[in-house]
Amino acid sequence: MRVLDLGGRTFSYLDQGAGQPLVLLHGIGSAARSFDQQVGGLSGRWRVVAWDAPGYGGSSDLAIDGPTAADYAEALLAFLTALDIRECHLLGHSLGCLTAARFCADHPDRVLSLTLCSIAGGHGALPEPERLKLLEQRIGDVTTLGAQGMAEKRAPRLLGPTAPPGALERVIDTMGSVRASGYGQAARMLSTGEITADIKRLPSRLSGQVIFGDNDLITPPARNRAIAAQWPGAEVHVVAGAGHALYLEQPDAFNELVANFLSKRSGTST
Repeated sequence: MRVLDLGGRTFSYLDQGAGQPLVLLHGIGSAARSFDQQVGGLSGRWRVVAWDAPGYGGSSDLAIDGPTAADYAEALLAFLTALDIRECHLLGHSLGCLTAARFCADHPDRVLSLTLCSIAGGHGALPEPERLKLLEQRIGDVTTLGAQGMAEKRAPRLLGPTAPPGALERVIDTMGSVRASGYGQAARMLSTGEITADIKRLPSRLSGQVIFGDNDLITPPARNRAIAAQWPGAEVHVVAGAGHALYLEQPDAFNELVANFLSKRSGTST
């Protein structure tokens, strides 16, 4: 794990390989280290960078308690600029999709392709009582149960029925490491996010794909398909038997989909 210091603002991240950058954005209960099998499996052909989002791992919290997707996108811009990454293939998982889509919409010249996985579309379009109830449930879990207790409660629903041995322990370990402050900020961003508004602003030239598991209980297949339908030209791929944490439970199948997609756009052979 590396640490980037931007003068009082820090980011922790993984960075391995060479070539066109592939930047990975994790979900609300995760961290950069959850992508270790993507960093190891794809860095032979691309420079794979996985950040700890603001408030996660060794990354500083954002300056405001109620950030929006735009605040995370601007943090990503500062992070990539400091690493001298002018263009990248961008991949978001779950909550990371909200940041990825907003970044692409606001800075289309910085993105070579966009992959959205197990899409968290945000709750911004929901009626306010429902939106606030969902937010209070998330904040309440981490406040009353602590990160470890929240992980033990939530993690089993993130995996499909054929998840390999050890997958549940990995999800619990990663989710159990979240900081309440960073998790709270991310939950508030989820509460106000509305990904389809950003997808509609994406440039038509941008190559995109959506990947999800057919056993995803957190962001169900129908929801992923509905969002993909708002994105003309995006490829849609379903990983059979996988749940929400598909890249962790079926890394080989996931990496193959990503590699095939990127290879067609970067001139790299699989």
